Amino acid sequence: MINNDTLSQWDRQNLMHPSTHLAQHERGETINRIITSGSGSYIFDRNNNKILDGFAGLYCVNVGYGRKEIAEAISKQAFELAYYHSYVGHSNEAAITLSKMVLDRAPKNMSKVYFGLSGSDANETNIKLIWYYNNILGRSSKKKIISRHRGYHGSGLMTGSLTGLELFHKKFDLPLENILHTQSPYYFRRENVDMSEEDFSQYCAISLENLIDEEGADNIAAFIAEPILGTGGIVPPPNNYWSLIMPILEKNDILLISDEVVTGFGRLGSMFGSDHYKMNADLITIAKGLTSAYAPLSGSIISEKIWKVLSQGTDENGPIGHGWTYSAHPIGASAGIANLKLIDDLKLVANAREVGKYFNSKLKEAFENHPNVGQVRGEGMIAALEFVQSKKTREFFNSEKKIGPKIAETLLRNGVIGRAMPQGDILGFAPPLSLSKQEADKIIDSVKITLASVFS
Repeated sequence: MINNDTLSQWDRQNLMHPSTHLAQHERGETINRIITSGSGSYIFDRNNNKILDGFAGLYCVNVGYGRKEIAEAISKQAFELAYYHSYVGHSNEAAITLSKMVLDRAPKNMSKVYFGLSGSDANETNIKLIWYYNNILGRSSKKKIISRHRGYHGSGLMTGSLTGLELFHKKFDLPLENILHTQSPYYFRRENVDMSEEDFSQYCAISLENLIDEEGADNIAAFIAEPILGTGGIVPPPNNYWSLIMPILEKNDILLISDEVVTGFGRLGSMFGSDHYKMNADLITIAKGLTSAYAPLSGSIISEKIWKVLSQGTDENGPIGHGWTYSAHPIGASAGIANLKLIDDLKLVANAREVGKYFNSKLKEAFENHPNVGQVRGEGMIAALEFVQSKKTREFFNSEKKIGPKIAETLLRNGVIGRAMPQGDILGFAPPLSLSKQEADKIIDSVKITLASVFS
């Protein structure tokens, strides 16, 4: 049952939804699902449907729904100090405490944290800091940023440009200048099917090196990458990928931004993806898992190497000209403190590692031999199924058939949320890190029923 009442009408008439077919939604041609509550791995809508959220919102409700500890921390902070800015040395106890907690968990070469509100604004901050860094070092031409096809880094002007997905460029006049894209480390979609994973990693590394040579290393400031591709398909890197990429960046004095909006704080079964894959990042982008989305907060974790130059720059030029009104917002920071404590107290990183391994192994056991499942892939508490017309020839479905969205919609009717990923027929999972093995089994059972229905 869909409620066609005043609230639904107001939603269609007044609220603009992201990543939505605007015209269809306004005309009432799409489902208007209004979520009312959540508990653990489940959400509930106005019709009291209980739905297992196999995507943790948008990879973000890592500790699960209904955690009173975080709600109480937010409430207490709002009563004591709802807001004060962090410009010109002002601070608040929550932001100070959270920055220490983040750095205690981050790779050892990190020095400071700059807080924002979203992963998009954190990556905007990263690019500005990198340009400032190179200007202070007198390298005025070293400004171009290399991203990867199918990478996702945000929806702003610069961050939307860094994103390597057509949907985020189409009719927006993106990407902007100074943004380059290199080979996606997407082994399943390699052109040469005879390549081993190791050969494909070498091919990716050579493609990056050739791009740097063409553009000139003196013009390349940074390489930005997710430890594993997220929105671009949930794709773990092929064997040896990062061990081949890192020496190329180091040789050419190119900084590495590790975008850990998805992987930070436990998603891979490690606290950070950059540690998981030994990436040695210069900047780390954090957001979703920082507060488990109980309040908006993001961050740029800045290495000692970059911090020294930023500090030098202010001695030479005065205060740095960058800031957001809501930087280091005390309510977001208080949510972050309570969230990171829960991650520790509930041992959720270990649970993501253990239950994630179980979930991924059960997915492979159930679907690896399915005639329309081309690949089952994942790492820690994140996984995907990619669907094909023909497994033998790796023939993909015609995009007009919308197989991925059809599977996600049918799965939802079967009580489980999985995400239809863009640019392919891919069903993604990134459940709360608190997921139990019984809940993992429920996801798999529901997918079995769904695929039997869609491919019957």
